[in-house]
Amino acid sequence: MINTREVILDALMEILEKGQYSHLVMQGVLTKYGYLEKQERSFIKRVCEGTIEQKIRLDYVIDQFSKTKVKKMKPLIRTLMRMAVYQILFMDAVPDSAVCNESVKLATKRGFGPLKGFVNGVLRTISREKEQIKYPEREKDAVSYLSVRYSMPEEIIHLWQEQYGEVQTEQMLEALLKKRPLTIRISEALSEEEKETLITQMREEGMDVTPTELTYMYAIFGMDRVSTIPGYEQGQIFVQDLGSAMVVETAGIREGDTVIDVCAAPGGKATHAAVKTGPAGHVIARDLTEYKVSLIEENIERLGLSNIEAQVFDATCPDQEMEGKADVVIADLPCSGLGVIGRKGDIKYRVTTQSLAEVARLQREILSVVQAYVKPGGILVYSTCTVNRGENEENKEWFLSNYPFEEEKERLMLPGKDGSDGFYMVRMRRK
Repeated sequence: MINTREVILDALMEILEKGQYSHLVMQGVLTKYGYLEKQERSFIKRVCEGTIEQKIRLDYVIDQFSKTKVKKMKPLIRTLMRMAVYQILFMDAVPDSAVCNESVKLATKRGFGPLKGFVNGVLRTISREKEQIKYPEREKDAVSYLSVRYSMPEEIIHLWQEQYGEVQTEQMLEALLKKRPLTIRISEALSEEEKETLITQMREEGMDVTPTELTYMYAIFGMDRVSTIPGYEQGQIFVQDLGSAMVVETAGIREGDTVIDVCAAPGGKATHAAVKTGPAGHVIARDLTEYKVSLIEENIERLGLSNIEAQVFDATCPDQEMEGKADVVIADLPCSGLGVIGRKGDIKYRVTTQSLAEVARLQREILSVVQAYVKPGGILVYSTCTVNRGENEENKEWFLSNYPFEEEKERLMLPGKDGSDGFYMVRMRRK
């Protein structure tokens, strides 16, 4: 019999102690244990993602009640305490006594029997006194308050307050902790009747389906697995964020266009572009590794598209054969990912001032190469899934001052304001 808490412990050790990416670890875990009941898989997902998301707040609470501070604990005990305190503070349906008992059993099973008294004592004290926990006072230290309240590193809070002001910063912090829907793109090739039939089937299976500002994009709650969504296996839907779809809309792709997506995996924008450009057009979807390109190819095959090809290609390397060939270049470039923290909670713990500067430099390097692929009069769309001016507006200004393009359309989508994750996009036309 599978111990779901042990599965959670092992997954969190990979993410929080070994630095593995949360979305990849979770994808592997949920696939491996796909045979478990929906309730058990939901529990694994909720505790893993919640513990990562609330790590700063959890550590703050544990440090109040433990003589041994979180940073000094052995990695397995530290992880065990975090996941247990998350359940105590945020999951009313799980009895605190069960959390304490199961944590003690796990500590013993994993070779930390001598510490079971410590684990039990700290957890039971937190359980007993959780309504009296003292958090930082906003009036005395607003940044510390926001950091613990929303479990966000102070460095990011300072950055956002400087760029967006205090009110907008807190709105983003709040939005990033809210439960997020899955967003899907329904094939634009379907008739209105076929689309409505698909939506009806989803609702009959217990999904909450809500339209967005784009007629073919829908937000879904109550979905178990992506593969079970009506129309998925048939290539009628693609999982894609609203902001990602808006990037393709911003590009203004026309039938017959040649489109190059220079950082395309897993293929959301590229396959969307292939629909827009139609059978007479052509899309080249590139990415850096064989693995990433295999993801694009899987989606091309599932969607049944014949006007798109996937290629392994380093976007920082010039391709003379493609110079002046593209009507549209989509440059959705590697970024800090601050706009998608709500879906990938570990991102916020990786960001540093140095990493922000490095990724901004990489973006400029790629832009300086791929701009050459755009025909005279053609379009370059630069986009990111971050909310950091250094990677967005400042890079746009740098680009326009160095290359013969003019800005036509710009949009910044902020968490909590635009019904999507954070996205930035700008359409620029070659003069």
